[in-house]
Amino acid sequence: MAQFDPRRQPMRIAPHALTAVAAISVALLAGRVYQPAKAEEAPPLSQIQIAALEAQAFAAGGMPAGLTAPEAIPVQIRKGETFEQAVARTGIAPEEASAVAATLSNAMDVSSMRAGQKFETAIAHPRGGRGDARLIGLTMRTGPASQLTVSRSFDGALRLRALEEKVTHETVVLTGKVEGSLSRTARREGAPAAIARVAGRLFSHKFDMDRDVKSDDEFTYVFDRTVTENGRTIDSGELMYASLKGVTFYRFQPAGAREAQYFDGTGKNTRSAFMRTPLERGFRVSSSFGFRRHPIAGYRKMHQGIDFAAGMGTPVVAPADGVVVEARRWGGYGNWLRIRHANGLDSGYGHLSRYAPGVRAGQRVRQGQVVAYVGSTGASTGPHLHYELWRGGQRINPAGVRTTEGTVLAGADLAAFRAEKARIDRIIASGGERRSGAPTMAGGLRPARG
Repeated sequence: MAQFDPRRQPMRIAPHALTAVAAISVALLAGRVYQPAKAEEAPPLSQIQIAALEAQAFAAGGMPAGLTAPEAIPVQIRKGETFEQAVARTGIAPEEASAVAATLSNAMDVSSMRAGQKFETAIAHPRGGRGDARLIGLTMRTGPASQLTVSRSFDGALRLRALEEKVTHETVVLTGKVEGSLSRTARREGAPAAIARVAGRLFSHKFDMDRDVKSDDEFTYVFDRTVTENGRTIDSGELMYASLKGVTFYRFQPAGAREAQYFDGTGKNTRSAFMRTPLERGFRVSSSFGFRRHPIAGYRKMHQGIDFAAGMGTPVVAPADGVVVEARRWGGYGNWLRIRHANGLDSGYGHLSRYAPGVRAGQRVRQGQVVAYVGSTGASTGPHLHYELWRGGQRINPAGVRTTEGTVLAGADLAAFRAEKARIDRIIASGGERRSGAPTMAGGLRPARG
């Protein structure tokens, strides 16, 4: 064994190695002056991507030997249950559920959580099937664009993180071609349900949505929405504009009006006194007004209404303002509804599955309000809506009803409408607008032993 000799200068390997590495690095850097770099700069990660990578790292670091890969388990707090008890239902030990509750309590009052509150957990189980499970992570949404996460770090501690996503406010110009029904096509193209519903209601003033609207008909919707940085829509505004088959609607609120209305390009109120059909989507005419062979009786008989084939539970809307005069069981009509409107018109609806909440005799309803749902009650061979119109106590053909339309703007209202129309037209020409939202990231990491 060699002995240390104080007379000899010791050889230090590390400084020499570092010097050599530094020299090589300098040479390589110098060489880059003459050779173009081939590697491309990676794009910066968003806060959401960073948080996801951290969560993955925490999960990997907190995975003790002998446990399975984490399993995502959704949890919903039950009636009479505490947050801690809900967490314990995932199979983790009571003391660990208590530690998770203590960690989360640093950011919110866990004792105030109510039944129905949902959150996601990541749970690992013992490979042998014996013993308690281990919580690897928990995520709870605290707002449309914010959430709290509890993750297990490399040292086994539970760490709390508050994350608020960056949001963007957009004015969307959505254009597409009808494939099947207008409503389903709009939803597939990205229109929120409320926007598709309002547009369908507007167009039902002008079109028979089953007969007049065909495949490849183009439509355009303009509306506001708020989206998170990962593309999730958290809020949508009003429908500002809609067009179909040359018919256009602009949203505008005249001075003194209680609510906004829809006008055509000239400032004429496009709302008709009576909608063409009481269904807005997902239907077809299965039987028209007139003589036909009765599907149950088998002989020719006068059909004094129009049948719309539609799925069970399809919403039925009032075609005009009115008062409910009947909401009861009526022989072969099954669940029957009758509404009295202005100008001596009554509308009737048969075979309903149920009435909308609050709809009963004496109740006032507004045009476009959901009043009932399609069913198959009474003498019926399948889900459909039997729709009738009465004038002066006599049944008439609903397809032949023609009613007057709304008023035309004038004066200051017309000038204001034209300015709003020009603004919307500019948005359509530019393809939409984007406006940045509020700040993104909040909170940090707080350790709590688990």
